Amino acid sequence: MAKLKFYTSFLILFIIVVGCGQNPFTGKSTLALVPNSQILPMSFQQYNQVLEESKVIKEGEEAQMIQRVGLKIANASERWLMENGYPNYTDDYKWEFNLIDDEQVNAWAMPGGKIAFYTGILPIAKTEAGVAAIMGHEVAHALANHGQQRMSAAQLQQAAGAVGMMAVGDDQQSQQIFATAYGIGSQVGVMLPFSRKHETEADKIGINLMAIAGYNPDEAAELWKRMKENSGGGGPPQFLSTHPANDERIKNLQNWSSDAKKEAAKYGVTSFQ
Repeated sequence: MAKLKFYTSFLILFIIVVGCGQNPFTGKSTLALVPNSQILPMSFQQYNQVLEESKVIKEGEEAQMIQRVGLKIANASERWLMENGYPNYTDDYKWEFNLIDDEQVNAWAMPGGKIAFYTGILPIAKTEAGVAAIMGHEVAHALANHGQQRMSAAQLQQAAGAVGMMAVGDDQQSQQIFATAYGIGSQVGVMLPFSRKHETEADKIGINLMAIAGYNPDEAAELWKRMKENSGGGGPPQFLSTHPANDERIKNLQNWSSDAKKEAAKYGVTSFQ
């Protein structure tokens, strides 16, 4: 046990010294064991690979809408960052917004501003403002470096597991017990809540960005009502999910909408699409 405490303390100290970044939207320190110089090239390569393996829609009203909304949300984020003292924050970003022909109800973001929408989510988005609510959320993930934090957390999880195995010594039964307990405890106790925190953070940042871009932030809660209806209101228990419960998400977005309108007013935006 003494060995475990020593190794764990050393690991934590190492992380504090070399593994911190900052989220410009919250001002809080973030886990950044993997530098952007390493993450972004991997992200761009993986994004291009996905596009090569998918049916990307490049023409038509829906593809044009994804491009239009994405650029408006990205421009809104640049305005916010400039106004709040981060003028060069996205210098290494390469914004890209693509529509993929796939029935999955999904959209996602990769580090560095790479966003993908699947056609399956468009009927639930329903309107351009609904698309903006999703786009704001995904752009927020990219801006808040959530990909970097998740990669760093995965590295930390692996390192902590290795430390624990060293601490229990050569007793095979003890190693097996530790591996089992750590595999369950770390995933449920650390990794999933970490992901839920990111989702809630992206919701809050995203609703502000969509409002600054001129889209009605009230639509964010309406979007999630439709998402809930589409899923039949089901899903795993919140403590086992990487996303907040639908009802919690809807309530949060409803509460944040008026603040998002006030934030947009700072940039001269008082009417919404």
